[in-house]
Amino acid sequence: MKFEQLPRENANTDVETQDSLSDLLRFWRRGVAKHKRMIILLTALVGAIASLIAFSLTPIYRATATLFIEPAKTKVVSIEEVYSGISASRDHIQTQAEIMKARALIAKLVKRLNLATHPVLDPRQRSAASNTGMSWKDYVPAAWVPDEQTISEDDAVNAAIRAVTSALEVSLVRNSQLIRLSFESPDRVLATTAANSLADLYIENDLEARVQMTQKVASWLTDRLKGLRENLDVSERTLQEFRDREQIVDSKGVALGASRQLEEMSSSIVSARQKVAELENSYNQVQAVLKGKSRVTLGSIPAVLRNATVIKVKELENEAGRRLVELSKRYGAEHPRMIAAEADLQNARENAIKAVDTVVVSITREYEVAKATEQTLTGALNISKAGIRDINRKEFQLAALEREVQTNRQLYDMFFSRFKETSAAGDMQSTIARVIDPAIVPVTPVRPLKTHIVLTSLFMGLVLSIMMAFLLEHLDNTVRTSTDVETKLEAPLLGLLPWIRGKHGKFELQRVFLEDTEHAFIEAVRTLRTGVLMSALDSPHRTILVTSSLPEEGKTSVATNLALALAQLKRTCLVDADMRRPQLARILDIDPAAPGLSQLVAGAEPQERCIHVYRDSNLNFIPSGPVPANPLELLSSRRFGEVLKNIEESFDVIVFDSPPVQLVSDAVVLAGIADTLVFVVRADSTPYQVARGGIEILKNSKARLLGVVLNQFDLEKAERYYGYGEHFSYGGKYRSYKTYSRGEDSV
Repeated sequence: MKFEQLPRENANTDVETQDSLSDLLRFWRRGVAKHKRMIILLTALVGAIASLIAFSLTPIYRATATLFIEPAKTKVVSIEEVYSGISASRDHIQTQAEIMKARALIAKLVKRLNLATHPVLDPRQRSAASNTGMSWKDYVPAAWVPDEQTISEDDAVNAAIRAVTSALEVSLVRNSQLIRLSFESPDRVLATTAANSLADLYIENDLEARVQMTQKVASWLTDRLKGLRENLDVSERTLQEFRDREQIVDSKGVALGASRQLEEMSSSIVSARQKVAELENSYNQVQAVLKGKSRVTLGSIPAVLRNATVIKVKELENEAGRRLVELSKRYGAEHPRMIAAEADLQNARENAIKAVDTVVVSITREYEVAKATEQTLTGALNISKAGIRDINRKEFQLAALEREVQTNRQLYDMFFSRFKETSAAGDMQSTIARVIDPAIVPVTPVRPLKTHIVLTSLFMGLVLSIMMAFLLEHLDNTVRTSTDVETKLEAPLLGLLPWIRGKHGKFELQRVFLEDTEHAFIEAVRTLRTGVLMSALDSPHRTILVTSSLPEEGKTSVATNLALALAQLKRTCLVDADMRRPQLARILDIDPAAPGLSQLVAGAEPQERCIHVYRDSNLNFIPSGPVPANPLELLSSRRFGEVLKNIEESFDVIVFDSPPVQLVSDAVVLAGIADTLVFVVRADSTPYQVARGGIEILKNSKARLLGVVLNQFDLEKAERYYGYGEHFSYGGKYRSYKTYSRGEDSV
């Protein structure tokens, strides 16, 4: 089987995608899982506050009445203009919905139901009710309390109108002629009564408006009919006077006959002009031949050649000539038949000439006759046009007068008909709408939606807390993982020492390597020891300096356990070089006043008395001894270098526990002397800027950094947040770190 290698670009894309997903998963673990307690507490707090607010709100009830808007009025009367154009269009429905929310209609509702004095809507009663309970006014001097303004009756009515307007909702039912009228109130009975009463008021108000409009229109039509009757009489008299003056009986028939005669004459003139145009060319050719202006003979003119008589005589002439030619082949010139044939040919030629002359004369005569006919018809046409123009002028004036009379009559008849319709419609009014579903007393409130509020608040609290967790994670500048060591500190990772719960009192953590109770921690120390030894295969490290950036990062614990691990393989001496805060004597259970490094360098005690052996181990150690006045001068002295050489002759490895780099310069001096440097950083505690600054200080002093030890690394958090679940199990021979952290026996 043949395998094809994927293109490099696709492979890179897949790797980048996987890295992005891994980063996203890691960020989720860090942000959410790490701060899950904060997320749960904040979400629960938001939910509790929202629940208190939701259950303390006043319940609001909604009552809804449904109205059907009539699409059109009854056909008994057709007075749409009077009733402002009732239609079933969407605009009409929308207009009616807006009318229901009009202030005038709501004011009538307030007056009918006396809502200005209702306890829910009356501001005076609400103010009095609020004054009966505890108030801030009870706790301040009376002089500081402002005078309450008296609420007048008009103010109470206006307040009730505003409250009703805000509580009212008018909505259209989609694709129908229905309108839902809803009213909301803490009083369920008030909500029902207000919705039904407003629907009834809307119908009654429309009927009253129509009756008033009908009365106004009837009055206006009565006045308007008088003026229209007078205009009609004047226009009729003017029309009759014009007929009498112009002696018009029936102008329409005269104008029609004159128009028909004019059309016939126009057609005749067109025909005459066409004939003149046809004869003019032949006539001009004949005149040109007769005047000698053309070399063409009369017999060759096309009009002459097309004549039937000329064609016939030409055929006879050609036949006589053909016969003469045939006889000339058989007889001589003196033969009687030849003489007769020549005579026939001569006679035929003469007849042809006569026929041509006759046709020429006919062409001339026909052209002159056609020309004269055209002129005669043109003159008659001009005379007819003058007469028709006079008739049209009179007819136009007559038509204008007749139109005016007709218009006035139509207006009068229409207004008279509408007057009768309006009078008859006064007692036949139909409603614009009807209630098809009256409002009923609601049982459950529409708001607040307590369950919805609580669930929404819980969701928003969860989202807010997750965002806060992401923000805290983003703002966290501590060193948390091995990746942070390599990226933020730009230093190799030498080892991870796990956090051990309950091993921080009485220096238990510093001696845990010998107790053999925390296998995960012991394995981590052994891994650290292996890293130190493997880095010195070619040139063994004789002196190892252990330091950190700040106090409480566990450098003494790392130095002690590392020295205990090295002591199992090599002759090892642990030196407490932190003379400002010495801890080694108390950790290894000796008298803090026992001889140590300060006395050894000062020459006050011999080396044998200053080097101590820790019980049940191969570890030798030198405590700090009495704290000197200036530890930095002591470590920088030539005597300290001589003491160090003497110690190196007796031991394979010397481990120094030094002060933090960022506080004093002792570690900088020791870093220049030691063969290698182990830098301790406390996980999830030390800002990476501080740790990186300490490493830079040591590098500037020519220190040889072996690597960084990430101390107090919480393995349980690492599994949940960073995916380190399998980092501390090895080949199935050790249980997971969870088993060790519970103190169970190994397999």
